[in-house]
Amino acid sequence: MRKLLFSVFIFLSFYSTYAFQEKSAAEVSEIDTQVRELLSSAEISINVLNFEKAHEQLDTALELAKQIGNQKSIALTSSILSQLYYVRHDYPKAITELERAISIQRELEDLSGLNYSYITYAKLFHATGAPERAIKYLNLAQDYYEKENEKESLGIVSLNRAIVTLGISHAVDNVNLALTYLNNAEIYLKETENKYEFSRLYYFRARAYLLLKNANQAELEALKAIEISKQHDLGGMEMYSNGLLSQIKEAQRKYSQSLDYLKISNRIRDSIFNMNKEALALEANTRYGVDTMRSSLQTLAEENAEQERSLKVNKLTTILSVALITILSLLTLSLYKNNNLRARANDLLQKKNDELTLAKENAEKASLAKAQFLSTITHELRTPLYAVTGLTHLLLEESPTENQKEHLNSLKFSGEYLLSLINNILDLNKLEAKKVEVLDTSFNLEKRISDVLVALKNSADDKKTKLHYSFDPDIPKKLKGDPLKISQILINLVGNSIKFTENGDIWISVTRVNQVGQLVFLHFEIKDNGEGISKEKQSSIFENFTQGSLQINRKFGGTGLGLSIVKNLLNLMNSEIYLDSELGKGSTFSFDLKFEAFEQADGVAASQLAKSAPLTNDIMHNKKILIVEDNKINQMITRKILEKHNVVCDVADNGTIAVEKASNNYFDLILMDIHMPGISGIEATVLIREFDEKIPIVALTAVTLDENLDEFYLNGFTDIIPKPYKTEEFFTKINFHLSNRNVPV
Repeated sequence: MRKLLFSVFIFLSFYSTYAFQEKSAAEVSEIDTQVRELLSSAEISINVLNFEKAHEQLDTALELAKQIGNQKSIALTSSILSQLYYVRHDYPKAITELERAISIQRELEDLSGLNYSYITYAKLFHATGAPERAIKYLNLAQDYYEKENEKESLGIVSLNRAIVTLGISHAVDNVNLALTYLNNAEIYLKETENKYEFSRLYYFRARAYLLLKNANQAELEALKAIEISKQHDLGGMEMYSNGLLSQIKEAQRKYSQSLDYLKISNRIRDSIFNMNKEALALEANTRYGVDTMRSSLQTLAEENAEQERSLKVNKLTTILSVALITILSLLTLSLYKNNNLRARANDLLQKKNDELTLAKENAEKASLAKAQFLSTITHELRTPLYAVTGLTHLLLEESPTENQKEHLNSLKFSGEYLLSLINNILDLNKLEAKKVEVLDTSFNLEKRISDVLVALKNSADDKKTKLHYSFDPDIPKKLKGDPLKISQILINLVGNSIKFTENGDIWISVTRVNQVGQLVFLHFEIKDNGEGISKEKQSSIFENFTQGSLQINRKFGGTGLGLSIVKNLLNLMNSEIYLDSELGKGSTFSFDLKFEAFEQADGVAASQLAKSAPLTNDIMHNKKILIVEDNKINQMITRKILEKHNVVCDVADNGTIAVEKASNNYFDLILMDIHMPGISGIEATVLIREFDEKIPIVALTAVTLDENLDEFYLNGFTDIIPKPYKTEEFFTKINFHLSNRNVPV
């Protein structure tokens, strides 16, 4: 209490000593400079919500301004004090201070200070529900700042105009108009040092985008507001922006993140409250005691010292009691609000957790249903497709006319395209189901890529497009890796370039980036000068069923699965696909892979080739093959293809008949379907292996997603030919197994 009383007497002594003392010009100039610095610092203190410091700076500035009789600074002090009350939502006191400032500024014709006050007046009218009056004062300020060409002030006017516009209505047209004002404000405030207004700009732009239901853009704007607030200690804006991000995350259904941002906002709110406890107490002092105390001190000067001390003690006791009650009330209110917020957040979190659990269960059921559907539908599609490709092959071998041959080739192409689509869907789902493994075998990368380009050359020729192949001679001839997946990646990428390049060029290059011991690091690049991909589509082009645009899909066809498969395959091989493209100028796809150099002599591979080279279809002549197939059309097709090469065929309609015929007759090879009525092909194979371990049994089936290939070999199958097949692959595998069969003479 003594300290407070002493401060009051010091204040009165200071005022009485200097109020009327004459000052030199140099002293006046120095004090005026101090006043300007204090007012500028007070604005910053208000922006960072340090109310206690702002009060001190404004009080000091006011006293100094009174010493030199600077009415402009006195008015400006009141204007800034009005801003402080505005920030603290004490609008009646804010209006009182501002009207005092405007009265002085109009009397002095201080246009700069007056228009500065007009902006604060507009904020107050907006806050008190009078948008028309707010716009009126913003128009007055804008007219002045346009004449003076003060860009920063024009930016602040545009910003506040946007805020008022958002407050009038949330209709789409109104929100878009507010965004226009905000964009203008950004242009004006681009070089400003007033980071508080800059953070407000991004905050209200985030609110506008949220009202337009563009949550992603709203998030970006709110994050910018937080970044600026953190850099410049703008606690209030950081608190509000985190609160807004909580709403944005809730709109995005990211409830856990929404709760995190809400907690951050509450934590900042608590820290701001703690920082300003003394300022709140000072506010209580000012509101309830200072004016009374000043009048009492003048009266008490005429009374005796004992009465004066007694009254002072009583007054100070009253002031401190009121201050204490005010602080406790605010603390209680803060705790009550925080408890309500936490309760609401907990209820929200529990509700969203229940929703997420249900959504997760539904997603798992949907994923299982999708896998089962694909398993069934692909098998059902492959069965009739086998008939289409098989009959087409038979008809092409029966010397058709040129006109018929053209139609049959078109039918063959359509069948192969449909098969490619089915395989792509299966590949993608196997990748997503984590059922694909990377093999590790030796291969010649240069030859592998050459084979891919030979296979794609006809497609390129049809488009009148040239393929250019560059292979780094420093790359080892033999590498260890998965050649099938390399081929699949390149077929999709080069095929994609061919599809979108007409009368152009495609460059395929492989370069060695580095080699550490046996590890070889290679860079692959596929570049074309075709259609190209727009910037906005590049981020989504690797998603399932996505293409550059609807027009591209109509013009070039396709499903949009190839690039998605490439991305998934490269992820499986610990790599990434990169895209550089410009619409109308072409695209460049690139990726990096590492391999292990394989030092085994080429003689091994050559000997293997030598062993397989002599195989011809003549080996099939007079061989006995049992066809186990329940579908009559597939029976007929397989039988006719084999009998054209003098194979003696027998047919079993199901697994039970197949076991009986294999036990009572000699066969050189069995072609076994898997899905049949009665016992399956796998069960029939297990039974046959009980009495014949050597006969080659080849699974001729439509392999589906849920079938594990290892299961076939573990149950006694010699090999697998997936339906529908290419006849060359079909004959190669049959000839190979017949050549290894120990046939008695």
